[in-house]
Amino acid sequence: MTDDTRPTALIAEDEPLMRERLKEKLAEVWPGLAVVAEAADGDEALALFDAEHPSIAFLDIRMPGRSGLDVAAAIGGECHIVFVTAYDQYAIAAFDAGAIDYLLKPVESERLAQTVERVKAKLAAPPADLSALLARLRSHAAPRPAARLKWIKAAVGKQVKLIPVDDVLYFQSDTKYTRVVLAQSEALIRTPLKDLLEELDPDRFWQIHRSTIVNVAALSGVLREDAERQFALFRARPDRLPISRQFTHRFKQM
Repeated sequence: MTDDTRPTALIAEDEPLMRERLKEKLAEVWPGLAVVAEAADGDEALALFDAEHPSIAFLDIRMPGRSGLDVAAAIGGECHIVFVTAYDQYAIAAFDAGAIDYLLKPVESERLAQTVERVKAKLAAPPADLSALLARLRSHAAPRPAARLKWIKAAVGKQVKLIPVDDVLYFQSDTKYTRVVLAQSEALIRTPLKDLLEELDPDRFWQIHRSTIVNVAALSGVLREDAERQFALFRARPDRLPISRQFTHRFKQM
């Protein structure tokens, strides 16, 4: 028999690996919580909320379509909100303005445990009025950075190295990390792919797949196996990376 008093949660995060990481860590620190819905964007989050009516929503602030702020504006009066973000300025503003809590990516177990305790303490009370908080968050939204990313700080073995962005062939999501692939080596960073997109020069770095960004200058060409399957090829490595159909238009002139 299902316990109707068991707290339930929605997780809205467009990076599948980040979403799975949060779900796994919630299972560790809050076994009594049931994650009843997982959304990849704001529109899906709203639809799933209407279907499942969870008591808590973990919302990534930046998502395709409706943002986490938009979703919170729609459901904040009906459930408790925890914001998830890679941006300190958002998080600090949310916390100072009285949100239940926030989580910085990558989510760590100790910090999540603190959040869980705060959420548990507030479950008996009605959800907070988020109107002032959302207005404050939107007013503090950070502009797109004018200066493009020049260096990557990455773990290479036991060392932390500074890698010139121009030397990177491609970035690829890999479990809990993002792979930084160079001609003769690789490294790992914690920055999610979507956050890299915001800082990289869009004329030089193209997303070709949900999990891949390539340095266009490093490409030797595109292999078209058929109308549905295309692969990016590199001059300095034998790797061939699949190009999703939604990104094939970028290569029509190649």
